[in-house]
Amino acid sequence: MTAHGSGPVIVTDRLVVRRFTPSDGPDLHAYLSDPAIYAFEPGEPIDAEAAARVARERTEGADFWALASRASGRMVGHLYFAQAEPTSWRTWDLGFSVHPAHQHQGYATEGAAALLRHAFAVMGVHRVVAHCNPDNRASWRVLERVGLRREGLLRRNACFRRGPDGSEAWTDTFVYAMLEEEVVARLGRGLRDGAP
Repeated sequence: MTAHGSGPVIVTDRLVVRRFTPSDGPDLHAYLSDPAIYAFEPGEPIDAEAAARVARERTEGADFWALASRASGRMVGHLYFAQAEPTSWRTWDLGFSVHPAHQHQGYATEGAAALLRHAFAVMGVHRVVAHCNPDNRASWRVLERVGLRREGLLRRNACFRRGPDGSEAWTDTFVYAMLEEEVVARLGRGLRDGAP
């Protein structure tokens, strides 16, 4: 891991996991304008102006990390990593989104694993949680590959869309988590020493 003016930078085999910059607007627009990205998430496709605004907002906060290709420098997606309340519980929420053109290539797994190593080794994290639609097999498989375990199923707890007749389209949610004491076994023995 290295650092620069806008925060830490985590380098993996294929990715640079870093804070957002205002210049990320066009790359963000390339996938946040695609309806496919919202299949299991709230929201609607956005235009270039909105994407530029979102990139600026993410630059000012600490909850989003860009996943940039080392080869091209272009973003292939992003990670969401936000501390939950109360902060004394040292719990963070994990999420991710990858450009449809770059899905199924292991980028979410590679980026999330690197960020988790950093979080547990450097940020003093006690617990990481993630939520996922059971129908979103690709996402929950990523969560399992990076070492989170399924803790439960919330029944009909989320509603992001309405049906053709206007009725609420409720969905279930898997809950995943990882604890600090599980990290060495799941993410590598060098983790406690701050190894990437």
